[in-house]
Amino acid sequence: MKNYTITVNGNVYDVVVEEGTSTGAPVAAKAPAAPKAAPKAAPAAAPKAAGGAGSVKIEAGAAGKVFKLEKKAGDAVKKGDAVVIIEAMKMEIPVVAPQDGTVASVDVAVGDAVEAGAVLATMN
Repeated sequence: MKNYTITVNGNVYDVVVEEGTSTGAPVAAKAPAAPKAAPKAAPAAAPKAAGGAGSVKIEAGAAGKVFKLEKKAGDAVKKGDAVVIIEAMKMEIPVVAPQDGTVASVDVAVGDAVEAGAVLATMN
């Protein structure tokens, strides 16, 4: 038997794999072990200033790591301007402004891990 630790979507699992010959017969699967507490990333959706959050959310389209902040609070943006760059699977993915306006808050920092749909910034 071999023991492995596997992380899936931030959940850590200890897995035991039995070595043996295959007979072609189906093998009953064991219930997965309860996940260990995974290290938690800083909450990315919490606005930094309670009153400064804008009404339009700029959300991550994919899970990844914040690679670069292109804009800061107070910057004017046009529809399609990159606000945050996320790195996922060695690709840089721009997260763009959905409309013209002003960035009200940037709610992440470079290096933060973010999930798909997480609010990265807000704008007015």
